[in-house]
Amino acid sequence: MQTFAGKAAVVTGAASGIGLALARRFAAAGMNVVLADVEPTALAEAARIVGATGVEALAVRTDVSKAAEVEALAAETIAAFGAVHVVCNNAGVAIAGPAWTHTPSDWAWVLGVNLWGVIHGVRVFTPLLLAQGGEAHIVNTASMAGMTCAPGMSIYNVSKHAVVALSETLHHDLATIGSAVKVSVLCPGFVNTRILESARNRPAQLADTAPAQPESVERQALAQRLLASGLEPAQVAACVFDAIREERFYVFTHPEARLRIRERMEDMAAERNPKLPTVALFKSET
Repeated sequence: MQTFAGKAAVVTGAASGIGLALARRFAAAGMNVVLADVEPTALAEAARIVGATGVEALAVRTDVSKAAEVEALAAETIAAFGAVHVVCNNAGVAIAGPAWTHTPSDWAWVLGVNLWGVIHGVRVFTPLLLAQGGEAHIVNTASMAGMTCAPGMSIYNVSKHAVVALSETLHHDLATIGSAVKVSVLCPGFVNTRILESARNRPAQLADTAPAQPESVERQALAQRLLASGLEPAQVAACVFDAIREERFYVFTHPEARLRIRERMEDMAAERNPKLPTVALFKSET
């Protein structure tokens, strides 16, 4: 895509972090923005911030894990703007701990948002983009956790690897039919967001019932430090906007992480046991 002014973008997980930064970046390019999030108060404030730039900003409270709510999001978007040109399936949550300690509720919550949220977004919005014709772009937020497998992040890793696989397949499917709809997958390293506080929006029916782990406090503190020293969301949004303009599939925010991707691929090709990922590779040096 080369022209943005007057077009419409949909961003899920838009009330904070990368999602809000994406909404603000699209607004800066003159796009009208539909902001979707599960947290109503923060969502309303985010829409106010985006709308203050002079574009139209529509807030739609959406639980992306539910198919009907994503379908309603698409319907409200079309009713408001008549078309949609950029769709960012960005909503995400995280939980940490050894793989064997997670409960079915843990898996249902994280996969519901991180994976099913993207599945619903692709299933609902892609036909709309194809039917309206012309240029359009889908951005699915994965993570460097979709390219590597750090310990203590099993559910998150699984969800993000699946998002990468879905995105690559969607790219090929659209290319096969010669579509003008393009795809990007966002794989950031550590970004200064509130993702470790995502349990604030965890549904009561999927409450955390797993026993506390002895190392959880130390692990949480380390993760908080790494996030705080990471990229600012606005820097990530700038990377995404550039990728949309360049029709570039992979969006890596931390160039040094490519080394670990290469090493992992080489381990696979040589049938070597996987190396332990080094968190320093994903830490911003800026």
